[in-house]
Amino acid sequence: MNLLIISFSTLVSDPRVRKQIDLFAGEFEVTTVGYGPKPPGVSAHHRIPDDRVAWRYPRPAVMARAYRWAFEHNPAVSWVLDNVRPGGAEVIIANDVDAAGIAVRLEPSLGFHSDLHEFAPEQNSEMLRFRLYVAPFLRWQLRKYVARAASTTTVCATIADRYRDEFGLDASVVMNAPPFADLEPNPVGAPIRLVHAGAALRNRRLEVLVDAVASRTDVTLDLYLTPNDPAYREELVARAAATPGVRVIDPVPFDTLVTTLNAYDVGLHMLAPTNFNNAYALPNKFFEYVQARLGLIIGPSPEMMRVMGPRGFGTAAADFTADALAAELDGLTAERVRQWKSAAHEAARELSAEHQVPVWRSAVEAIAGERA
Repeated sequence: MNLLIISFSTLVSDPRVRKQIDLFAGEFEVTTVGYGPKPPGVSAHHRIPDDRVAWRYPRPAVMARAYRWAFEHNPAVSWVLDNVRPGGAEVIIANDVDAAGIAVRLEPSLGFHSDLHEFAPEQNSEMLRFRLYVAPFLRWQLRKYVARAASTTTVCATIADRYRDEFGLDASVVMNAPPFADLEPNPVGAPIRLVHAGAALRNRRLEVLVDAVASRTDVTLDLYLTPNDPAYREELVARAAATPGVRVIDPVPFDTLVTTLNAYDVGLHMLAPTNFNNAYALPNKFFEYVQARLGLIIGPSPEMMRVMGPRGFGTAAADFTADALAAELDGLTAERVRQWKSAAHEAARELSAEHQVPVWRSAVEAIAGERA
């Protein structure tokens, strides 16, 4: 059976899409559509040219609410529709909202599944132009295309509730957990080794992490940052250079990230609630820290607290400021961190991809029916 997986991302470095590929590559003839090289395990790959940028919708058409024309003239969308034959796949997995419209046009013979990675209409809601122009366009795509999916998933319960309440989508949850890593907690360092790995995006306010450890000698901080916003990353490099014990390090490949993190003691994730998705984030790195057998210090993010609280592998600061994080660092001891790392070890198998991806398997099997 032919399964087509579509995502406007670099597939080889997209953890969520990689899990979909790994799950189905042994059972289906998997073809992928996305940026970057052909992922391991797939039968064929349609590589979207890098200059066909997926977010670059024709602005006048979007502002005029000529949504169908705007969608069809997106450079990435139009390339896919010109280069992928309709009817070639029996089942499609469409990642994120804008892939759903492609799935509809490619006419899978059995149907498609829509995996919604965030609550799309509020992805950048801190920006006025997004609220005025982009959010209505995304809501149109949800009603026009995603509503035609046989099934949907998203990343956490709060976002699933929003999709159900506002769009009538009965979304199941697949959390962003990586595969189980067969690792052991390392002894706690002296000084205690703090780490953060992720995207250099200004709305994440990563300078808070640097400022919280300034003038401390009992901890070090390494930041593995991808250059999503190169100018912001350079600002953080300069800030780190002026702060003893802090380094900005080039990102490591997805496949080696968890083993790299295993050398540290505590993972930091203080994600300021600058929009709805940040407020209710349950991101990859949260689970990567668990698989790396680290303790965690987070901000008071409800979804992360819901998962972490009963398992006891970290603590939440009072707010998202450097002062609040510094207050948590004041309470760090080697024994407390050792207990967190042990609790992460206990939770690692439960909070792994192996406990999450069966939801996708069930969805695709339901679409495929007896032919799966």
